[in-house]
Amino acid sequence: MKIITYDNKYKNQVISLILSIQNLESHIDLSLEEQPDLNNINESYISSGGGFWIAIDESNTVIGTIGLQRRENGCGVMKKFFVAAPFRGGKIGVSMQLFNCLLDHAIQTNLNIIILDTPSAAKRSHEFYKKMGFMEITADDLPIQYTYPDRKSHLFLKTLK
Repeated sequence: MKIITYDNKYKNQVISLILSIQNLESHIDLSLEEQPDLNNINESYISSGGGFWIAIDESNTVIGTIGLQRRENGCGVMKKFFVAAPFRGGKIGVSMQLFNCLLDHAIQTNLNIIILDTPSAAKRSHEFYKKMGFMEITADDLPIQYTYPDRKSHLFLKTLK
């Protein structure tokens, strides 16, 4: 397994992994049309100074994703953090490696804060974020204008400086 910067040749695998986890596992029912960033990852994440990373296995199959959108006032938004079920958990470390790529990039590019939204049903994700130093916040605490799909979402913030 290795982590690489997004390459458009993986676009269909990235979309398939994310939609599968969102809709078949988590029952969030989000369509591709509701997530236009997935059709243009370079423009939505990378060209603005953020980033998008994927984990691939030995057979060159996408097994994980994570994205960072750079926003105003030194704020970044973490999005599209997904890992295929067989690769979850501390023993394999896919989640940690993806997150560390994002965190290293955020620090190197002088971001001050990372925020994210996650569905209320994603309890395991909430625990991971707290373990990584994120604090749960309310919409009133958001440091920037940030809209997200209403999925009874929980909001988290991590201060980097």
